[in-house]
Amino acid sequence: MFDYSLYLVTDRGLARGRSTPDIVRAAIAGGATCVQLREKNRPIREFIEEARALKTILTGVGIPLIINDRVDVALAVNADGVHLGQNDMHIRDARRLAGTSMIIGISVESVHDALHAEAEGADYIGVSPIFVTPTKHDTAPALGLEGLRAIRAAVTLPLVGIGGIHPENTADLIRAGADGVAVVSAIVSAPCPRSAAKALRQQIQSARTKEHAWTNKKNTAGC
Repeated sequence: MFDYSLYLVTDRGLARGRSTPDIVRAAIAGGATCVQLREKNRPIREFIEEARALKTILTGVGIPLIINDRVDVALAVNADGVHLGQNDMHIRDARRLAGTSMIIGISVESVHDALHAEAEGADYIGVSPIFVTPTKHDTAPALGLEGLRAIRAAVTLPLVGIGGIHPENTADLIRAGADGVAVVSAIVSAPCPRSAAKALRQQIQSARTKEHAWTNKKNTAGC
């Protein structure tokens, strides 16, 4: 079972001239627990080369590498998983190619999407977008925390919220039922990716600690 708590999605266009491997190293030093390599327009050979470099970095620290969209690239580099959008390969076809050892995540924009993903055999769900985000322009209207709660109530799969997430709203997502948060610019564009990741991870841990304390207090009330 992978830890989706702090899920970094890469974006070279937002990296302020820094290399993706350098940002990934800094992010995992700050507490990132999962990395998705997203390369929309890069030549396939360069994409594979970058993926192999990240796989080497992440294997050494036990953090999974997820490839965005491309099942072929994920297979070529023996990645831990692939993340699909609603217009990418169907989950059943990806599973036929990748087998049972590779995790398959999918982005969803509604309860209907989430239920379908669970029925099709997805391993986790990216709920998108939670808030308005500047990094993508082809998304559905923001779901907000209520949308996240509705999806949490409908499925049992791990949920990762993405879209407009930063340290000030991270805890809200965890309290609303997310198992983790996925971020792009909050780490990739940060002056110090390590410090940015650390701030996000602290908010995640704080929200979980407070929720656990509240649950224990409720369970022992009147004893």
